[in-house]
Amino acid sequence: MSDINEMNLGPRWYVAHTYSGYENKVKVSIEKIVENRGLGHLIFDVKIPVTKEIVTNEKGEQKEVETKIFPAYVLIKMIMNDESWHVVRNITGVTGFVGPGSRPVPLTDKEIKAFNVEVHSDSVKFKVGDKVSVISGIFQGYSGVIKEISEDMKQVTVLASTERRDIPIIVEAKDISVSE
Repeated sequence: MSDINEMNLGPRWYVAHTYSGYENKVKVSIEKIVENRGLGHLIFDVKIPVTKEIVTNEKGEQKEVETKIFPAYVLIKMIMNDESWHVVRNITGVTGFVGPGSRPVPLTDKEIKAFNVEVHSDSVKFKVGDKVSVISGIFQGYSGVIKEISEDMKQVTVLASTERRDIPIIVEAKDISVSE
């Protein structure tokens, strides 16, 4: 799978196919492996899209029931490389990634929006020159000053303060918080 590293597009949402009924087990396994092996810099989030419905039984009692929107599929936000591919692919219950052959294909922005995978707020709570802290992602713990905001307001360039010098880092807008 040496061509997997060449596919690295940064953090993207990928779809893993699982045995039917194994979705929750796969999600828990991925989360445990990320925690135990320290892979938080490669695998960021795991979701099973569900919808909630209220059903009424014969006695007239109402109960809220979760129904999987895509049975046998798990969505994973990850940086695709040989290591992350291998970790997810070898979890019990995973049969492979969605894509032609063995080449995983990330979800498009349109699909992410349609599946309601990530919730973005339309109002931006910061501007160029604001002091911010990175609260999640691979640069979590860094702080600095905003130097640039992308046109789509999804990415921010922060001049992060380190011990030796300030370095520019590009982070997702949802991963920062304005410092006081």
